[in-house]
Amino acid sequence: MAKRDRMSGNEAVAYAIRQINPDVMPAFPITPSTEIPQMVSTYIANGEVDTEFIPVESEHSAMSAAIGAEAAGARTLTATSSAGLALMWEELLLAASNRMPLALALVNRTLSGPININCDHTDGMGARDTGWIQIYSENNQEAYDNFVQAYPIAENKNVHLPIMICQDGFITSHAVENIELLEDAAVKAFVGEYEPEEFLLNPGKPIAVGPYSVSNYAMEARKNQELALENAKEVILQVAAEYEKISGRKYGLFEAYKTEDADYIMLIMGSAAGTAKQAVDDLRAQGKKVGVLKLRVFRPFPAKEIAEALKNCKAVAIMDRCESYNGNGAALGSEVSAALFRNKVMISAVNYIYGLAGRDFTVTDVYRIFDELEQAELNGTEVEQYQYVGLRK
Repeated sequence: MAKRDRMSGNEAVAYAIRQINPDVMPAFPITPSTEIPQMVSTYIANGEVDTEFIPVESEHSAMSAAIGAEAAGARTLTATSSAGLALMWEELLLAASNRMPLALALVNRTLSGPININCDHTDGMGARDTGWIQIYSENNQEAYDNFVQAYPIAENKNVHLPIMICQDGFITSHAVENIELLEDAAVKAFVGEYEPEEFLLNPGKPIAVGPYSVSNYAMEARKNQELALENAKEVILQVAAEYEKISGRKYGLFEAYKTEDADYIMLIMGSAAGTAKQAVDDLRAQGKKVGVLKLRVFRPFPAKEIAEALKNCKAVAIMDRCESYNGNGAALGSEVSAALFRNKVMISAVNYIYGLAGRDFTVTDVYRIFDELEQAELNGTEVEQYQYVGLRK
């Protein structure tokens, strides 16, 4: 039976970790993810889990230790944010190429500079091409639910890739919300025990982990990683279907909110989706046909599915909480536009940059964006294709 509680996003993830009881957690503190290893270490000290906590001297060391533990056959995780993820950069690539199904709780925070500790998606988007699965959470409930689903996805024999469960720093990580938790036994049964087929400490069956790959084999290894990421899409949906049976909560690659008859849709990730939904409710009450497509799974990128979901609208606002510095847009702007083009969905698409370094994003901003899309469609007014929301003049 589920139970109701009030928790911050960090508490919710730590609670899920307690229920899963992983084998090893190396971690190094960094705002705003510090509470997660702090809370897990408290669970360990209280005897509630038997996880081996490894205090390390840096985030690079944390991911190195996580890779070593996972290679040895232990279910492993860590947590970090911002510059911590950047310091892990080399190791992120190794974790994915070595096909280590470890988990990382990423509490999204902007990267310097200028120095700032508030939320945007600079860290996660910067790691988008490292080969990790990336799942983003709108609220504390989703942060909890997504983490419970992490290992069944990553450890699936057709996937075997590392996974990041992402939530917005301070906005969800520190804000307290009502949440519905599963019973410990239900989570333990859902996640199951980790029984890897190959691992370093398997007596009588030696293997090599991370050997030098000559040119004749490296491309094939990369292709196998890519195929595993493609496989992850179906596994994510399968795990979500099983999770719905025990939780009553439905998840997919994205959530379509009032998009069935929408002329104008906002595509967005993370906590700001709640703001967009509120604005959609307000505008629907005025007779406006608007909707939100909240992207949950960024890697693997559901290009065909997004194109299908958007094909009947007139225009889409593609919202990025990061900057790619290519002079033409940001990560979602580029990838969604490519998805539309390749799937021959010829609708208007405008890329907006919002919420960098914690800048407020309000329902009024959403009203203005939908109005801009509508005016462009009805009156032929020209829309700036790559613009910042709420920029001070």
